[in-house]
Amino acid sequence: MKATFTLGRLAGIRVGVHWSVLVILVLLAVGLATRFPEAYPDHPAWLYALSGLAAAVVFLLSLLAHELSHAVVARRNGVSVEDITLWLLGGIARLKSEAPTPGAEVRIAGVGPLVSLLLGLAFGFLAGLLASVFGAGLLVEVLAWLAAINILLAVFNVLPAAPLDGGRLLRALVWRRTGNPLRATAVAAGAGRALGWLLVAVGVYLAIAGAALSGIWLAIVGWFLIAMATAEGSEAKLRELLGGIAVRQAMGPDPVAAPVSASVAEFLASPAYRYRHSAFPVVDDQERPVGLVTVKAAADVPEDRRAATGLSAVMVPLEDVPTAHPDDDLVQLLPALESSSVHRALVLDQGRLVGIVTSSDVSRITSWLSSSYSWRGRAF
Repeated sequence: MKATFTLGRLAGIRVGVHWSVLVILVLLAVGLATRFPEAYPDHPAWLYALSGLAAAVVFLLSLLAHELSHAVVARRNGVSVEDITLWLLGGIARLKSEAPTPGAEVRIAGVGPLVSLLLGLAFGFLAGLLASVFGAGLLVEVLAWLAAINILLAVFNVLPAAPLDGGRLLRALVWRRTGNPLRATAVAAGAGRALGWLLVAVGVYLAIAGAALSGIWLAIVGWFLIAMATAEGSEAKLRELLGGIAVRQAMGPDPVAAPVSASVAEFLASPAYRYRHSAFPVVDDQERPVGLVTVKAAADVPEDRRAATGLSAVMVPLEDVPTAHPDDDLVQLLPALESSSVHRALVLDQGRLVGIVTSSDVSRITSWLSSSYSWRGRAF
């Protein structure tokens, strides 16, 4: 899920918003603006609209706080964070790697629902305080709704099914008991698919029974859970298949590199970079890697500016490119490779560039391993 635009950084973490957030913002704002007059009539229409919009915005900020807590705790447990993206069904904090231990998994997964619960209790306390001092009113209704929705979010997220936070907690429990993180992921993914189909079935029933909007929404959430849980299950199988495979077995050795001193015009005109690959490592005058440049990024430079534009201006800097050692496990590189915008990793040995790994390389070795295991199964 890629962000449509970026809001900025919080605690050093990039925060983005997908366009679908506008859908949930409008639905919540309109729904609440329609609901409030039933409880508190005789207010101007603009006040209901403003209250609905404010409640929807604060709820999205609550989702952001939920995801930000995951990201902050992940970093404290040695897990790098790619970014946070808010979208139609909530938020996603993308991590570059998995939790190193079951305990770290519990801390990273558990903090999100805890933050939502605390927010719900805080909004509830404010609603009760204002109601006792000033009596019931529209502001109290907004705070009460925010309390209820945050507590509901916390409860829903602790359900033991991937990709919910409760699925992460279930995974940590199975991981601790079996010592096998891949088996734990498979169990959590299976629970996620089961919960998803249950929600779809309930949603269809509600739609047939007359609650069409609630039923459709529940079915969408269920379908989302099924898709995400299935993806996690497939990833677990992939990790199992690639277990024991070193990066050097998948990498392309001795990749052609472009000098950082070259201009975009020289890079595009050189026969060495034509028709071979869509991205190339960039090295300094001592042959040390400094980044990665894609042919597309270079070609996007206006033709009249290419001679005066150096590769350093269009390359992805090394700190934003996944890197690995030849002897690292390939499976440990996958999260960073998948989350990277360039879908490539540079392989370094004592700071020297020795290879490059692409998503296509992983697919190639995966296909070979799958065919090999299938052949062995038929042979025996």
